[in-house]
Amino acid sequence: MRTFLKALVVAVILMVAYEFLSPTIERALYAMRLVAMPKPQMLPVPVEGVRPRALRDTWGGARSAGRKHEGIDIFARRGTPVLSSTEGIVTQVGTNRLGGLVVWVMGPGGQRHYYAHLDRYADVQAGMRIEAGRVLGYVGDSGNAKGTPPHLHYGVYDVGGAINPYPLLRCTAAKTEASAPQPDCPGQRDGPA
Repeated sequence: MRTFLKALVVAVILMVAYEFLSPTIERALYAMRLVAMPKPQMLPVPVEGVRPRALRDTWGGARSAGRKHEGIDIFARRGTPVLSSTEGIVTQVGTNRLGGLVVWVMGPGGQRHYYAHLDRYADVQAGMRIEAGRVLGYVGDSGNAKGTPPHLHYGVYDVGGAINPYPLLRCTAAKTEASAPQPDCPGQRDGPA
C-alpha cells in the first residue's frame, strides 16, 4: 500500500509539473523548429493595403550620428494595421529611443523581424506564437520619427546583422504581378523553366 501511495504522489506531482511546464516546453520546441526552417525567399508587405510596387528602397540611407538606415520605411495612413510578415514568436513588445513603439518577431531561419514607429500595439505580447498576417500594431510616427509622415520602419536581422528586406518584398510583387521570373529574386531563374 505504501508503494502505491508513493507512486500516486509521484504521478500527481508529474501531472502538475507537466501542466505548469508544458507551455514553456512547447514554445521551446516551436522555437527550435522555427530556427531549423529555411529563411524566407519572399515576404508579404507587412502593412495592410500597401502593394509591393508602392515600396521604395530606403535601405542604407544616411541617418543621424553617421548611422545607415537598417530597413525600409513603408508609408501609410496613421492607424493602418501592421501585419507580421512571417509566422513566429513575438520576442519583444516595447519601446526604444529610435523606434518608439516596437515589436520584434523571430521567424523562420531564426531571422528577427523589427516593426517600429508604431502608433499603438495590437493585442500581442512577448512569448506569443503567431501566424503570418497577425496584426501586431498600427502605423504611426513614434520614436525618432515624431512629426514625420506616418510609416512603418521594417527591418530584418540575420545572424550577421541587418539585411535589406526590400528585395524580399519586391520578389512577392514579381511573383504575383509579373509573368517572367525576376533575376534579382532569390530562388528564381533568369530563363524559362
